[in-house]
Amino acid sequence: MAVTIDDFEIKDTPRLSGAERHAAILAALERHGIKAAGFVAGTYADNPAAQAHLRAWSAQGHLIGNHTYSHPYYGGKNPAGFMAEVLKAEAVLAGLPTYRKLFRFPYLAEGRTAEGRDAMRALLRQHGYRNAPVSIDTSDWYVNSRLLARLKADPGADLAPYRRYYLDHLWDRAAYYEGLHQALFGRPGVHVLLLHHNLINGLFLDDALAQFSARGWRLVDAEAALADPLYSLAPDTAPAGQSVLWALAKLKGGFDLRDPGEDGAYEQPAMDRLGL
Repeated sequence: MAVTIDDFEIKDTPRLSGAERHAAILAALERHGIKAAGFVAGTYADNPAAQAHLRAWSAQGHLIGNHTYSHPYYGGKNPAGFMAEVLKAEAVLAGLPTYRKLFRFPYLAEGRTAEGRDAMRALLRQHGYRNAPVSIDTSDWYVNSRLLARLKADPGADLAPYRRYYLDHLWDRAAYYEGLHQALFGRPGVHVLLLHHNLINGLFLDDALAQFSARGWRLVDAEAALADPLYSLAPDTAPAGQSVLWALAKLKGGFDLRDPGEDGAYEQPAMDRLGL
């Protein structure tokens, strides 16, 4: 399994400043001996402080990919306008040493219609970009939002229950998507995990990676994982997007899939019951 981290809004939060969070994420990746890929929204990188953080990311050998400039949702109606977002981000990111023409759609949304999907795929190819899907999608962003809300109300709140919930959530989703891979291909997968540059990962990414290693998963570099043939597939689904495994399962049929595959609404009842 490889780690990919989206957005890179390196702002201060309770418990960790943006700089401290970035340092903690880098330290966790180094401790586990892997190179990640960061898919950066240009708006968050368009200032000297953020550029310094990204240079540190590059200096440790982690890839930088394109996540548009302002993180818009792509519904498919304006491919040229969306491509302009990609190129605007490129202008901010291309000078960084480990920048690659890898692209990830915000919200994993690749177009609601076949026409919009195919138009965007063609534009990305025309400009030399390769899509970088994920196999293991998560709701880390939602767990993070609940943690931030609790710390706003109670700055001294105990973090341990959030840590446990988060580690369980990542394990549950990884097991689910590995099950999809086994059902589709009859063998274990080479997975790409989607996370975000947020407080929950600043606090607990090291623990999460240790959990995967302890339970028999092998952590690998993002560049190696993305070279697996799975991530060159372009499933013929519309709406297009989500985990590539979810999309392939939908295309094949016969799977009981929730739609969308991941969302905060699935985590809310359990977190409510636990008082998180």
